[in-house]
Amino acid sequence: MVKAIRVNEPGSPEVLKWEDVEVGDPKDGEIRIKHKAIGLNFLDVYYRKGHIKAPTLPYTPGVEGVGVVTAVGPGVTDRKVGELVGYACYPMGSYAEERILPADKAVPVPPSVDPVVAASVLLKGMTAQYLVHRCFKVQLGHTVLVHAAAGGTGSLLCQWANALGATVIGTVSTKEKEAQAKEDGCHHVIIYKEEDFVARVNEITSGKGVEVVYDSVGKDTIQGSLACLKIRGYLVSFGDASGAPDPVPLSALGAKSLFLTRSGLFQYTATREELVETAADVFASLASGVLRVRVNHTYPLSHAAQAHADLENRKTTGSVVLVP
Repeated sequence: MVKAIRVNEPGSPEVLKWEDVEVGDPKDGEIRIKHKAIGLNFLDVYYRKGHIKAPTLPYTPGVEGVGVVTAVGPGVTDRKVGELVGYACYPMGSYAEERILPADKAVPVPPSVDPVVAASVLLKGMTAQYLVHRCFKVQLGHTVLVHAAAGGTGSLLCQWANALGATVIGTVSTKEKEAQAKEDGCHHVIIYKEEDFVARVNEITSGKGVEVVYDSVGKDTIQGSLACLKIRGYLVSFGDASGAPDPVPLSALGAKSLFLTRSGLFQYTATREELVETAADVFASLASGVLRVRVNHTYPLSHAAQAHADLENRKTTGSVVLVP
């Protein structure tokens, strides 16, 4: 038996319970991992609240972790016992001391990368990678708007877009987060509680608008995000921190021939080749200094409920990691 966080019903952070679970031995194509660090993501909150329905109840949450391989199942040839690996994938189950994982979902973690850093950056870093390189290809001279610029993914997005030569505008909620966003490559930071971000973007761009908006906030920002776009601009919606946005009629896109996509990491790492290449790009960008990771908050895994509460109440910046 090992310890894990279990969810028996959707609800507030208090539904995250610390319980004993059986792990078992890996079957064909599987490995067993002993976690060293576990990434906390807003996706976990959506499942816990029931905004996204979990496949079964009860369940162990979490889609991101780093750990040591302790056993390999039949047919597994490219992973070995003692190897440090990371993953950001389904099935859920990372909020546990140990777990079983499909071997083809694990990627090797370079020895130079600390497990806590790896767990903080794999999902968010791969998300930033596909957002700036494949969903919309950020290039020199572009102007981009990043909502929640001081968050885990937002921070990496700003750094990467800056490195690619874009002018980066970020929105944040507080003065403290403004300072961090500037450190992470934002040329302009808007404290959205103090000023209208649409008017400010219009002013910064001299009325031209931005090529792309990366919006993980959802309901509170979606209409404003559309208004910030230049002709043929892209609105990339990849999260709903404020709740699911209202439907956008096609006619709202027509006036400026806008593009709107709702994207998710797992569709951009659907093949083994895509997964390995995306993760390798993240680790290479860490090594080269393009990306700097802030693990500003670590919690014992048993305190996952407090970590969820702090994340939802905007008390965190950068990445949050749970440690078994």
